[in-house]
Amino acid sequence: MMGRGGGDSLAWLLSILICSSCCSCCCDGFGTFGFDIHHRFSDPVKGVLGVDELPKMGTFGYYSAMVHRDRTAVRGRGLAAAAAMDDRDDAVSFVEGNETFRINALGFLHYANVSLGTPSVWFLVALDTGSDLFWVPCDCSSCVKALRSTAGDILKFNIYSPNASSTSKRVPCESSLCEFQRGCSKVPDVCPYEVLYLSNDTSSSGVLVEDVLHLVREDDSLEAIDAPITFGCGKIQTGSFLDGAAPNGLFGLGIQKTSVPSILSSANITADSFSLCFGSDGTGRLNFGDKGSADQDETPLNINQLHPTYNISVTKIIVGKTVTDVEFSAIFDSGTSFTYLNDPAYGQLSDSFNSQVKDKQHAVDPMIPFKFCYDMSSNPIPNVTLTMKGGSQFLLIDPLILFSDEGGSYLELEANPKLLSLGAENFMTGYRVVFDREKMILGWKESNCYDFLDSSTLPLKPRTAVPPATAVSPGDYNPEATSVPRRQQSSASDSSQLSRMNLLMLCLFILAII
Repeated sequence: MMGRGGGDSLAWLLSILICSSCCSCCCDGFGTFGFDIHHRFSDPVKGVLGVDELPKMGTFGYYSAMVHRDRTAVRGRGLAAAAAMDDRDDAVSFVEGNETFRINALGFLHYANVSLGTPSVWFLVALDTGSDLFWVPCDCSSCVKALRSTAGDILKFNIYSPNASSTSKRVPCESSLCEFQRGCSKVPDVCPYEVLYLSNDTSSSGVLVEDVLHLVREDDSLEAIDAPITFGCGKIQTGSFLDGAAPNGLFGLGIQKTSVPSILSSANITADSFSLCFGSDGTGRLNFGDKGSADQDETPLNINQLHPTYNISVTKIIVGKTVTDVEFSAIFDSGTSFTYLNDPAYGQLSDSFNSQVKDKQHAVDPMIPFKFCYDMSSNPIPNVTLTMKGGSQFLLIDPLILFSDEGGSYLELEANPKLLSLGAENFMTGYRVVFDREKMILGWKESNCYDFLDSSTLPLKPRTAVPPATAVSPGDYNPEATSVPRRQQSSASDSSQLSRMNLLMLCLFILAII
């Protein structure tokens, strides 16, 4: 239990996370599998958990925490040694439902509830298109087993155990999914794994196991499917996994063969495609087998064979009426909150935007993690659009962030790191994004994330509402880990890292004068 509501809060939490209703739809073939996504700081999640201490969506504390999370992000880049309905022909969802949550208190990642094993056990896993292996804490000596709120309430996580599931199997070293075979000499019939992430001292290691992932067809039949899935039995987690990010597992959605979409398509359970949809309210949808619609915009995926990720190419930046030719590649990454760009792309975009904003630049505020701020008036704000390879345009539907504080109102723009990424929070919001690995294309169409499963995709208008003038300082849920990180990241190291990157974000801050 994570909130202040005692037993009632826990019962409500379990009803949301474990008993979410499944979405159904009419479609051809096998149908689709999907589930909902939530951000941990979203109002629905805060309401469920009773998280009064967490930053309110739209406040300085909210975005400061998101930026800090991005800059020390848990980014896995691979194993270290180791439709309109006419085109959604075999979509499936998690048996608990296809809704996802963005939970900021747990690393500002998007989460979903999944069920594994026999009998089934639920796990609240973070969704990551930037890494491949799905793992959960498992008979672990170093992992988070519970979260304690500042109010003293505790939410206990499930820990997977192969011995407790009648359908669990070992994955031998000769398996095609065993990528850490140099470690197989110790125990020949068990395949070890180790995933190293870019965050300092952040990793997950253990052994590979096979068990059933409980899914349901996204059609009128709602047929239950127990899909055999190979995943990591995470015995030792380190670094950020002990600090709060993805404490109950990481759900890899990457391009390589160890990811869940790859395994599902290889077993002919779904088409080799899936979609993510992120709503402005922190909720969303994930649907396996979704190949998008005939009227979606598309661009080719540009896969780097050395480090395969969902790369796309941008050819133009359009700010207002100014068109700038520029070529760069970036990762479409659900594991980051904001969009990161390098120079010259960042410089060209920021210069163009700055030249068109008619409002006075706001003084630098140490409470706000951005570079360019403007006192806002009724003057119009220029739209920002990226032209992708192939000519399709991607309008940033929700690049302007509204939040309240004491004082006036202002807009802000910031910069980038060496690793370019188009983040889920401000870039993907308002779109159903299709990762079609069969055609090797990325598709997108405006969506409110609620109605596309049973009707035509509905557009989501850019945000215009002004949040109430309430600033809540970030509160923490403290992981109760079985061991502590080898070393904590210092503020000095954070600062040095920040000096090497700039975060691109267009944020409109409407501040109520109290």
